[in-house]
Amino acid sequence: MIETGICGIGGRMGRLLADLVVDSEDMRLCGCTEAPDHPLVGRDAGEALGRAALGVHICTDPAPMAAAADVVVDFTLPEATLHTAAACGRNGTAMVVGTTGFDAEQLKEFQNLIEPVACVFAPNYSTAMNLLFKLVRDAAAILGEAYDVEVVEAHHRHKVDAPSGTALRLAERAAAGLELNLQQVAVHGRHGNTGPRPRKEIGIHALRLGDLVGDHAVLFGAQGECLELRHRATSRDAFAQGALRAARFAVTARPGQYSMGDVLAMH
Repeated sequence: MIETGICGIGGRMGRLLADLVVDSEDMRLCGCTEAPDHPLVGRDAGEALGRAALGVHICTDPAPMAAAADVVVDFTLPEATLHTAAACGRNGTAMVVGTTGFDAEQLKEFQNLIEPVACVFAPNYSTAMNLLFKLVRDAAAILGEAYDVEVVEAHHRHKVDAPSGTALRLAERAAAGLELNLQQVAVHGRHGNTGPRPRKEIGIHALRLGDLVGDHAVLFGAQGECLELRHRATSRDAFAQGALRAARFAVTARPGQYSMGDVLAMH
């Protein structure tokens, strides 16, 4: 059995992950966490999921969970993920992290903390989306600078970071295909008298509305035609199933940072 810890069990993704772990044949929920002010803190995880008691209580401190787990799955917020990564690093516990919104300093700290362990760190755990990452790079390389590139993403109104980590990864893949540095060519939305669009520019646009799970499109436009590569998530199931696939990979991997491409052997 793979002893598995879930962070943020009170959230939509955390609850789905915990449910899948409890229902799996090769994983067991050994610990879970929530924010200190969350009403689920102290409750049995099974009862919080609407199931029979599991004997696993929801804590605020990730240290006991990290000590008991073979792998910890974290889709929360940067500050909380850093706290969990420190505990996992001390205990040699593998991680699967889908948290987005790290700033440069937080990202550097996170990478230092996970150095002793195997960690799959990805902005998106959908198999189809990870294929799209590859297709976008290939398309950009083949089409070249004659085609303008725009990335558009839409998420639910509660998402706190923009653009999404997935949109940034798509833009990075397009820039890599064009042999460009995204930091130098990215434009986040447009306003005012911007003038003609430069060739070496990648536009990134974020929409927030309703309860959308996730919609990402990359558009390549040139004189007389437009190519659109698009992924729509209709539920969080694809992300959760991919994250548990990554967890199974991480528990047998050597220490290091891995992508979902490594999990899928997609290079």
